Amino acid sequence: MAIRYRILLAVTVISVVLDQWTKYLVDKTFELHESVSLIDNFLALTYVRNKGAAFGILADSAIRIPFFITVSIVASCAIFWYYRKTTEQQRLLHWSLSLIFSGAIGNLIDRIRFGEVVDFVDAHWYQHHWPAFNVADSAICIGVGLLLIEFWRDEKRKKAESKK
Repeated sequence: MAIRYRILLAVTVISVVLDQWTKYLVDKTFELHESVSLIDNFLALTYVRNKGAAFGILADSAIRIPFFITVSIVASCAIFWYYRKTTEQQRLLHWSLSLIFSGAIGNLIDRIRFGEVVDFVDAHWYQHHWPAFNVADSAICIGVGLLLIEFWRDEKRKKAESKK
């Protein structure tokens, strides 16, 4: 098996298992909307469920469940298709796409099981709260960050080559 597929498999298995395990623990340990402060005025574990997309977008839409499941499946297939087009040398791209893929799968599992996503990381500054998130969301954000770095590095390489 090529190293890029080992990266995809390892990142996906570890990320999805960690995501689902933490969501399971929160669901079994906390009451909905229960919160425990970890760092005063900065970080808490708060059990919420998100019916929508990022920041609750489309939370009250009648088509939200089939829409989000379809979008997640299409996005996962597109990521996998693009992943197959990468070369063995594009390690950062492998990591970034693997993280995005695994995050999409983690949240897709919730949407299929519950019709909504379990969130629990509550980052805030006193009363100003960022929307709660989970391990899958973190994997997606880290993956997108790495993807932006990869695009930036690729652009720098192309500019350097064009100057030669």
